Amino acid sequence: MSTQLLRSLSALHRDGTSIGITSVCSAHPEVIRAALSLARDMGQPVLIEATCNQVNQDGGYTGMTPAGFRAFVEGIADETGFNRSGLILGGDHLGPNPWKNLPAEQALDKARKMVAAYAQAGFEKIHLDCSMGCQGEPLALDDEATAARAADLCSIAETHSPTEPVYIIGTEVPVPGGALEEVEHLQVTSSEAALTTVEIHRQAFAARNLQAAFDRVVGLVVQPGVEFGNQNVVGYVPDAAQALSASLARMSNLVFEAHSTDYQTLGALSALVRDGFSILKVGPGLTFALREALYGLDLIAAELDNTPPRLKPAMEALMQAEPGYWANYYPGTPDEQRLQRHFSYSDRIRYYWTHPIAQKAVGELLARLGDRTLPETLISQHLATAWPEVMAGRTRPTATALAQAAVTRVLRTYALACGHDAAG
Repeated sequence: MSTQLLRSLSALHRDGTSIGITSVCSAHPEVIRAALSLARDMGQPVLIEATCNQVNQDGGYTGMTPAGFRAFVEGIADETGFNRSGLILGGDHLGPNPWKNLPAEQALDKARKMVAAYAQAGFEKIHLDCSMGCQGEPLALDDEATAARAADLCSIAETHSPTEPVYIIGTEVPVPGGALEEVEHLQVTSSEAALTTVEIHRQAFAARNLQAAFDRVVGLVVQPGVEFGNQNVVGYVPDAAQALSASLARMSNLVFEAHSTDYQTLGALSALVRDGFSILKVGPGLTFALREALYGLDLIAAELDNTPPRLKPAMEALMQAEPGYWANYYPGTPDEQRLQRHFSYSDRIRYYWTHPIAQKAVGELLARLGDRTLPETLISQHLATAWPEVMAGRTRPTATALAQAAVTRVLRTYALACGHDAAG
């Protein structure tokens, strides 16, 4: 059973074993390819998640249904030689969020259809999140309403799933995807709030005769005090989360799921796993690393051909022509917005990589460089973090290898923090 590791995390933590799992939250094919390739080499399962806005029965912003996303990921698994039996697919923040501008019952009906589609497609990890209000409701609902709606969606998943999925409950503050502007201080979830969330969900599930499903709740989303804004990262402070971590002793079979862990150091990620935040979600940090590599390769190509860089100007023109994914998220002067479009930790440029214009620009860059061996000196100049790997023979000095290595480097940090051998 591919979810065996998820089911065992609580017992491992109670035994004092620091083992976790990385949740890869991205639909970028190169990110998924890097995740599957690393997991293949390590002999470990891999958890890949799609969010409610990204993938749903209407296609989401990727244009993929849950069944389509599964086929997409499995196709890459087959290309990389990763055994499908080690693939865990998860659905993140499944609830009414994509349709919260509608009246509650309409939004919830859409959410039910979405959960049914995820379940039918064999997604084995389901995060039930009904914390947001719909049209005419408060921005955030109380625990009782949130739990009742989550139990409603759980009953749908139980009816439509061909397996016995595991569940995640709860939500984090601030909202998913990273905060706006600069983040200074975060309120760590109190142990009382965490315990209350679990108990109220337990009661709501019992009211629908879903006790067996509740026994498969493996994680609770909380705020351990980590976040990133457009220009800064709030690192994990173990002392601030001590009481929250200790509360796990009173939660049977549960660990914590930490969102927005992107850009945390290896030490911080390791401390999170040690303290029971055993499921580490990462997304923008992976595409941020890929963008760094692509821009570095573009500068290398410019040096080799003695021409101006081409990729960044093409992406700038695209984002200026279609500002929908960044305009409401990047405040400041025009110059500040220009920098954020390309270099923000929130990495909203990631929404553009599948655009035909972006795909053409990246394709042309990779075609220009081809499979030729790139000079070590230019790799040192423009892709400095890759230089030691190239010199040690771990990464080939070619464009495609260097691009994938940038993502793998981040994933390897997570693997090490989760207690897995990620040498290489």
